[in-house]
Amino acid sequence: MSDNNVNRREAPTRREYVKYGGAVVGGGLLAGCTGNADDGATEDTENTGGTPTNSTTDDTTENEDGPEPYTASIEPVGEVTFKRPPERWVAYDGGYADMAVALGQGDGLTGLGYAPRYYTYVYDELPGVGVDRDAVEAHPEVRTKEEFYELDADVHLYDPQMLVNWFDWDDDDVDEITENVAPFFGNLIFRRSDEWHDYRYYTLYEAFERVATVFDETARFEAFAALHDEFIADLQTRLPPVDERPNVFLTFEGTEEPETFSPYRLIDKGTSKKQWRDLGVTDALAGTDIENLSTSNRGELDYENLLEVDPDVILIRGHERKSAQEFRDTVLAYMKDHSVGSELAAVQNGRVYRGGYLNQGPIHNLFLTERAAKQIYPEEFGDVTGNEQLFDRQRVADIVNGDI
Repeated sequence: MSDNNVNRREAPTRREYVKYGGAVVGGGLLAGCTGNADDGATEDTENTGGTPTNSTTDDTTENEDGPEPYTASIEPVGEVTFKRPPERWVAYDGGYADMAVALGQGDGLTGLGYAPRYYTYVYDELPGVGVDRDAVEAHPEVRTKEEFYELDADVHLYDPQMLVNWFDWDDDDVDEITENVAPFFGNLIFRRSDEWHDYRYYTLYEAFERVATVFDETARFEAFAALHDEFIADLQTRLPPVDERPNVFLTFEGTEEPETFSPYRLIDKGTSKKQWRDLGVTDALAGTDIENLSTSNRGELDYENLLEVDPDVILIRGHERKSAQEFRDTVLAYMKDHSVGSELAAVQNGRVYRGGYLNQGPIHNLFLTERAAKQIYPEEFGDVTGNEQLFDRQRVADIVNGDI
């Protein structure tokens, strides 16, 4: 850290927007639970039931000295006290960035921890919704202390233990940025298979609710939650009986000529698999000893291994910049020509599809669930290459734009 940064911090800055509450003291607490009211098992459902935030306010109240402070809470961070809603924010992944956009905060984006997995093209279908791509392109991998100082955001939507376990930070580094720049607020929720994540997980809408508290946007959250619940309930009334549903193999393989496949388990309750659980699909790996892809497990299956499972549907992640047709013309075409891959039932039946985002927020999830419904149940919801819409784009845009 340069002397310039230290000196600049002595003057009043946006750091005055936020400060930690007394529940968060010292780096040692970050590695586990902080002992606040958020402790305990999370709900299995991805619907909005979940547990409420510790404390929230629908509107920042004013007194003669200015706005009343309010708190938001999430593990492993604990309680964070805000003097007023943050204006500038950085998110590590596209899931938390999408939450902020859904809450009408798109203009505050200043950078991302990993921009390649933030898919903003879905906003093109929502009138008046978007983010500043220049900000994303200028700061696409915010992971160093120097970058946090440079961006000088009001809140960092990161799980700080992810920085510790993936990018060689320590708890003192987390404390330094917290005290000198702004707090962290996040929980790695896209999967549940990392050994270091020994604290509470959240469903997508539980985490979204907490982020809404940060931005003091409870009304937008509640409108989104109502839209989501209505959408999922409608889809579920149209699903075929359980014994008529296909089994699904979810994998990652980013090449157009795949030879091996990194497996995901649908029993993992991470948010990246939410659409498949909501649509009641069966994990093709059920009953096997194949483990979920994680930081410590990087095992892969070849075509011979996959043929032993022979799933009804194969979903391949790593191709989200392709359209449905482009994916079929490249990846599926290669598998059809493969000497062993062509023996797979899913390949023969043309039931190999894009596998969705690793990091999805509430807007992403609506689009991905719509796509998944078409992939898994085309007879009911239409072909995945078609244009049939299963949710109201204008209603989503209205909520984001404040017309609730």
